[in-house]
Amino acid sequence: MTLTTVKTILEELGVPVAYDHFAEGESPEPPFLIFTNPSAESFGADNIVYVGFPEINAELYTDRKQPELEATFERILTRHEIFYLKTETWIASEKLYEVLYELTI
Repeated sequence: MTLTTVKTILEELGVPVAYDHFAEGESPEPPFLIFTNPSAESFGADNIVYVGFPEINAELYTDRKQPELEATFERILTRHEIFYLKTETWIASEKLYEVLYELTI
């Protein structure tokens, strides 16, 4: 799965999506999604990488807790058969919730 495909899937949520960050001065109002590709898991065979599993961090930012939006996003991921781990953090300096979905694709 390419990063373009991942972005297309994330855009199904209907909120602005960007890789890593939005350009300065173009940050949208929450909710929005940021995604990165910080690492990949690999399965080796015969001294080569036989198959790679890119790991994607999808960060959902909201200015208030939005369980319905999170549930919608989780249904999208499930429909596309994308495994995820979920954590949540309140970022006091930004007054935003960050719900982090660690995806394995």
